[in-house]
Amino acid sequence: MQQWKVNLVVLWVGQFLVNAGMTMIIPFLSLYLQHDLGLTDPHQIGTWAGFIFAANFLTSFIFQPIWGKFADKYGRKMMLLRSGYGMAIVMVLMGFAQTPFQLLLLRLLNGTISGFNPAAISLAASATPKQRMGFAMGMLQSGQVAGTILGPFFGGLLADTIGYRPIFYITGALTFAASFVATFLIKEKFNREEAAKKPDISVIAGFMQLTKYRPLMALFGVTFLLQFAMMGPMPLMPLYVQELHGTSVNLAFWAGFVSSITGISNMIASPLLGKLSDKIGSIGILFFCLIGASVSLIPQAFVSSVWQLILCRFVLGMFMGGLLPSVNSLIRKYTPDGMESRSYSFNSSTLALGNMLGPIIAGALSGNIGIQGIFISSGILLLCNGLWVWMTLYRNHRVKTTT
Repeated sequence: MQQWKVNLVVLWVGQFLVNAGMTMIIPFLSLYLQHDLGLTDPHQIGTWAGFIFAANFLTSFIFQPIWGKFADKYGRKMMLLRSGYGMAIVMVLMGFAQTPFQLLLLRLLNGTISGFNPAAISLAASATPKQRMGFAMGMLQSGQVAGTILGPFFGGLLADTIGYRPIFYITGALTFAASFVATFLIKEKFNREEAAKKPDISVIAGFMQLTKYRPLMALFGVTFLLQFAMMGPMPLMPLYVQELHGTSVNLAFWAGFVSSITGISNMIASPLLGKLSDKIGSIGILFFCLIGASVSLIPQAFVSSVWQLILCRFVLGMFMGGLLPSVNSLIRKYTPDGMESRSYSFNSSTLALGNMLGPIIAGALSGNIGIQGIFISSGILLLCNGLWVWMTLYRNHRVKTTT
């Protein structure tokens, strides 16, 4: 097997395990706080659960660019292993937490040392042939989404079987195993001596340098708005399903199904659209999927049954499957040499920011515009982002191909 394919397989497994581990605690976090960490007041449990869940995204948003700078200087594989082994240790320590504050600190630490996903994407982008870049980015996206979808499922299943604390130990062990395999199987062509000769610029200076490339800013905007639009309605989705379902029978099942169906169709479509982008170009796929995602969001405000909502969410996931892989492929194309890891890390920061701000802002607005208004607003934001992409990427690409 060619080395870039070996890298892709190992990175796919690693992304699946890391993202599964990060989301595995979602179904039982409140119960862990109640039964193992001693909280009894429902308001306290809800408050701590919110802070603990968001803590990881907060520090991840801050530290991703710093690790990206080090990756461009010392190599992507080193940053991948630093993140993998570090998160494995922190995940095990979460199983030993005795107070909510200790768990909060560990979640903050986990976000601080995270960076596996951008390091994996950057490493794969540097090793994959250009004519297979779309396929590789689509595969990595499918591994990330698969872990995000199946993590809560396995977490809920294991919590009922073995309890809460052992899940942290198992997740840490699996993350350690993935990092251990990556240590020996992943190969990277990185000239540290050449990297050391380049000027050592700060994170802020590096970002200001990247802002000179307008296509990159549009791509960062796609990542942020996509996560913002996806995560915003999620806390309100069970209430919307209850309104559409009209009964409490099997409500949890339908709410979970509606939430996961988008990820399932995303996982299916990502490799297919990535492969198609290798033939017709990532810019066209990005523009088409942006318009499709925005058009799929708006009808969700007007559905009259759960099945209509499921259909709209499934179609949305199909279009989403072409967005992040295209973004990652185009970031490699428009980033100046030697700043690839830094660029992917800034993109990862915008993703974390969207994950964090989406639910907060949507929750604040829901009292005035409802979840229907949030769907419509998110669709309009993606349409505006599509216009931005058309002006900065698609129009210029069309002019070059016709001249």
